[in-house]
Amino acid sequence: MSLDSRLSSVLHLLLHLMESQEAIPSERLATALNSNPVVVRRTMAGLRGAGLVTSEKGHGGGWRLSCDPDQTTLFDVYRALGSPTLFAIGNRSERPTCLIEQAVNAALDDTLREAETLITARLQTLTLAALASDFESRLQLSLCAPQENTHAL
Repeated sequence: MSLDSRLSSVLHLLLHLMESQEAIPSERLATALNSNPVVVRRTMAGLRGAGLVTSEKGHGGGWRLSCDPDQTTLFDVYRALGSPTLFAIGNRSERPTCLIEQAVNAALDDTLREAETLITARLQTLTLAALASDFESRLQLSLCAPQENTHAL
């Protein structure tokens, strides 16, 4: 089963938008993700609906960050993506008649609910500005070390 990397990808794009003084076209954002511009436009449209980005049409158009990075949490972005499922595990059957399977489901449901609560609470404490700060620290360290994989749009 493949992982849902949309949150990671969108956070990547939002940090690029934070750094840019100009609108960035979908084609350039897609290049940063090794993706398709149509997929980027579809994803960014959902973020626009949540007020995180704006779009500009025409020559020189593209996407801009429209939210405050100091106030926008990773949880805000997660919700803008439709709150995707956090775990790839689940119950074999939702309404089992077997008492053993009912016990297994109860244990898994409780555990996954607790884990989801912890993850979403943590996402609420991290802001886009904190991610950008971490990036800047890593960039400074990389400037002191041999060049590794840093890229810009």
